[in-house]
Amino acid sequence: MNKIPLYLQIVAALIVAVIVGVLLGAGNPILDREVINHLALPSTLILKALRTLATPLIFLAILHTFLTAEIPSNSGRKLSILLITNTLVAIAIGLLVANILRPGAGGQSLVTSPTTNTTAKQLDPWSLLADIIPDSVLKPLVDNNVISLIFVALAFAIVLRAIKTEQVNRGQHDYLAIEQTIGLLFDAVIRILHWVIALVPFAVFGIVSKTIALQGFAPFKALGAFVIAVILALLLQAAYYLIRVKLGSWVPPLKFLSGGSDALITAFSTGSSTATMPLTFRSLIEKVGLRESSASLGALVGSNFNNDGTALYEAMSALFISQVLGQNLTLVQQVMVMLTSIVASVGAAGIPEAGLVTMTLVFSSVGLPTEYIAILITVDWFLDRCRTAINVMGDMTVSALIDGKRPKPHDEPIVAAQTKEL
Repeated sequence: MNKIPLYLQIVAALIVAVIVGVLLGAGNPILDREVINHLALPSTLILKALRTLATPLIFLAILHTFLTAEIPSNSGRKLSILLITNTLVAIAIGLLVANILRPGAGGQSLVTSPTTNTTAKQLDPWSLLADIIPDSVLKPLVDNNVISLIFVALAFAIVLRAIKTEQVNRGQHDYLAIEQTIGLLFDAVIRILHWVIALVPFAVFGIVSKTIALQGFAPFKALGAFVIAVILALLLQAAYYLIRVKLGSWVPPLKFLSGGSDALITAFSTGSSTATMPLTFRSLIEKVGLRESSASLGALVGSNFNNDGTALYEAMSALFISQVLGQNLTLVQQVMVMLTSIVASVGAAGIPEAGLVTMTLVFSSVGLPTEYIAILITVDWFLDRCRTAINVMGDMTVSALIDGKRPKPHDEPIVAAQTKEL
């Protein structure tokens, strides 16, 4: 018997939650408020679990990616520039749309408690610099300090990669033990993450039924504005990709879209860039007509770093909640959101709803209460599929740009065997 897809479980949970919320009063609760508040317990526990997983996930993801990614030296610089540029543009678009449309400005009904601490951290470049080096190696994992975590992870990743390169050149294999250990720990965190994400429908049911019972349907109007704003930003990012493909590669934009349509549709339907990866690789070679090396760099190697849709969404989520709470994040704080979103998007595993994990770090970086992520869970099941499609489109764009402005010769063979092995 096939397992029911997660998004269908979430939709079913939403329907049942609406019914329960209406039966409990739809804004005029028929039970004691404390009793109804207990409905949100699953979302509270799931958010605690996500916060627990966030730092080890990003730490291990950075180590694992640096150790296992095979990037040819002659293409590494171009690939790095493309990945960084695309992610920065995505976050900039997200912040621009959120600042102009301000979807959370009318969302005061989403505020769950008047006692919530809404004072944002006052950050400045000097304190940011002072926070880079932690008091101990394990402290960033305990405190969820993103800046220190990045520093420690990159330091270990760069050194381990250098040691691996030296040993490979000498024909030694001692590095394999640590590489396999990191890979095993990373897989273990991903497996635990799967367990937590499998419980998301219960969180959706709890937070939606509680919200409707106590406040009616008014809080979800602000979420509607947020969904529209995110979709608009994602469409602008897609337009940016097509312009880059038009100007920087030989592939016509229409052929780019038609050739990659199977991958984009699969990404939207599964919500997983990892599950879509083999299809993306095959489509780029067989339907778009890219060289195998270009398709490999963008769709296989680049996909480990290139999660532009996730970065855009997490940055917009932070601004949306800050607007709901009546905060105005400073320029420095928005830069902090941008930096954290870049790292969080790298750490976001290519599985459905994984962006919820790393979002806790983005919120914590500017002092936003992470409990408000719970309300975003109610629409994340849909937006996750939209941003996954953008992630895959970003991988395709990188491949097309690496392929350059000259198509491959017609007599160059397509390595079908390798696509099947993937």
